[in-house]
Amino acid sequence: MTTAHVFIATSLDGFIARPDGDIDWLLQRDDQTEDHGYSAFIADKDVIVMGRGSYEKVRTFDSWFYDLPVVVLSEQLANSPVPEALEGKLRFSNLAPKEVMAELERQGMRRVYVDGGQLVQSFLRDGLVADMVITTVPVLIGSGRPLFGGLEQDVDLKLVSSRCFPSGLVQSTYRLTP
Repeated sequence: MTTAHVFIATSLDGFIARPDGDIDWLLQRDDQTEDHGYSAFIADKDVIVMGRGSYEKVRTFDSWFYDLPVVVLSEQLANSPVPEALEGKLRFSNLAPKEVMAELERQGMRRVYVDGGQLVQSFLRDGLVADMVITTVPVLIGSGRPLFGGLEQDVDLKLVSSRCFPSGLVQSTYRLTP
């Protein structure tokens, strides 16, 4: 069975980015001396599924830092050519979350890293997320793109672990309960 997993940071007031998509508040706190567990998290994943907003943000960085194959779910980009520098590294798709998970399962992919606020929300609404690692950054940015949006029903979570870092970041791991 293919499972979806989230690893994401949020401001204390629940935003993953400013209204314009800027994540300066997060990058300013990127302490390279602290191990926040991303390497351990990504080590057992087979593929990354991200939304268009995350993809467009990552494209502004100096290099493409994903070793795993990436699927960008986007109605807008679905029929666009993949940039030459990223050929063989990513593809665009307009499939819905359940459809892309079924496709990835047929391809033998078992553990999927889901990245991007709206995409995480979609996967949660469809009941596809197995667990979430949420790192809370001690900053209030006032407005922006929320990690969580409206839900038709409650999503019950079980706290698996929580830890704090000298930088003030707090990381909690939750398992979704049926």
